[in-house]
Amino acid sequence: MANVRTLITAEQIAEKLAEMGRQITADYQGKDLLVVGVLKGAFMVMADLARHIDLPVEFDFMAVSSYGASTQTSGVVRILKDLDQEIAGRDVLIVEDIIDSGLTLNYLMKSLKVRKPASLEVAALLVKEGIQRVPLDVKYIGFRIGPEFVVGYGLDYAGKYRNLPFVGVIED
Repeated sequence: MANVRTLITAEQIAEKLAEMGRQITADYQGKDLLVVGVLKGAFMVMADLARHIDLPVEFDFMAVSSYGASTQTSGVVRILKDLDQEIAGRDVLIVEDIIDSGLTLNYLMKSLKVRKPASLEVAALLVKEGIQRVPLDVKYIGFRIGPEFVVGYGLDYAGKYRNLPFVGVIED
């Protein structure tokens, strides 16, 4: 296994997700919240964040593809798995592991908005600074990071490293 330098520790992630969960709990009191995880990367973030949301929530998942085997987003988005539930009139929170160019999330938001949810917000563990190609309104942000390619905590390189308990950078 390649050498991976820790960028954000497991403890820092746990602390930040607890904080985000408290904020989401406060913001969605009395609402019908559907938490939507974007597979595959967001599964860890979603599971750990959900444990900190002190509300009755429902879960659903979407799978989208915009990378292939590359480390650069192609901007071409395919929905591989759509939602199982109708979202009209529901409060929907999309959970993402990382937002880089924003192209995939922008496409996802547009495709979900036409389904008329009561509200549509985003919670992301990581937002890469300085490379957004479209303006995005992300309500809940864990950490802002530089443009480096990161792995761990659900994030992969060629399908590997998702199981690391921290976010790191592969060093040659």
